[in-house]
Amino acid sequence: MFWIVDNGSSHRGQKAADRLTEAFPNAVMVHTPVHAPWLNQVELYFSVVQRRALSPNDFTDLTEVRNRLRAFEDRYNVMAQPFQWKFANSDLDDLLARLDRHTADHPEESSFRLTA
Repeated sequence: MFWIVDNGSSHRGQKAADRLTEAFPNAVMVHTPVHAPWLNQVELYFSVVQRRALSPNDFTDLTEVRNRLRAFEDRYNVMAQPFQWKFANSDLDDLLARLDRHTADHPEESSFRLTA
């Protein structure tokens, strides 16, 4: 089983991977790339919650926070639609071709080579 995590401080590094393996021997911790928060759909969702439901954070008590979050959830569930990615396979192919051309023209600048 693969356990996919971002690079948050609570699960970064070998010690975190070792703790997971000790608790669940068949689990393998896999980190998302460091500079790719767009891969983390949970992070994207909570970013929306933060901006649209929890800001400003002038709550008088936890009941008010709960009520605001539940109201947001109700509204969001009515209006939510599948996300339409704008970066298609052909865009990736074009990007990789440009990188290949650049690497061929400037081999001294490339420390690694991307392949499809």
